[in-house]
Amino acid sequence: MIVPLANGQYVEVVEVLDHPASNKAPFGQAVRARSEAGGGWMGWVVAVDDLTPFEERLGRQSVPGNRKFPDGQELTWQQIGIKGLIADPQVPYLLRWDDGTEALHPSNARPSTVRLDSLTIAGSRARVTEWLGTPVEAPLGDVSVKWIAPNGTPGLMSVTFDTGNGKIEF
Repeated sequence: MIVPLANGQYVEVVEVLDHPASNKAPFGQAVRARSEAGGGWMGWVVAVDDLTPFEERLGRQSVPGNRKFPDGQELTWQQIGIKGLIADPQVPYLLRWDDGTEALHPSNARPSTVRLDSLTIAGSRARVTEWLGTPVEAPLGDVSVKWIAPNGTPGLMSVTFDTGNGKIEF
């Protein structure tokens, strides 16, 4: 399920498919692991214009992703870092949207005034900055990050949304 937000952002609620293919794909493995751990926030994603620096740093190529719509249209992208997210849940995975797919972007599914306000991440700002190759705030714009438990189990702990009628934290 897609929940469009303002500013080209969105939340995607996922559940692992009971299908052999989901056990082979890193994304399916990440979803299954989170589900088996009791659910919650699986992780976060940062969209970038160029995946080359990440491919070079991680020593592997990005892989294609896609979503086909009932009307035959297809949203496509390249992604990298799901295995990193599995190994270290505080780090985001990265994607680059393919050209010509802007109208199909999940944030455009319906109008929204709800805005992503902040993320609370258990982990290390330095580790995530190292993973991104830039200060963590750079790709997030006006979304703030609260860091907790730098020596505990890492991961995305909560997300705060500004609804216009107040903030809600999940």
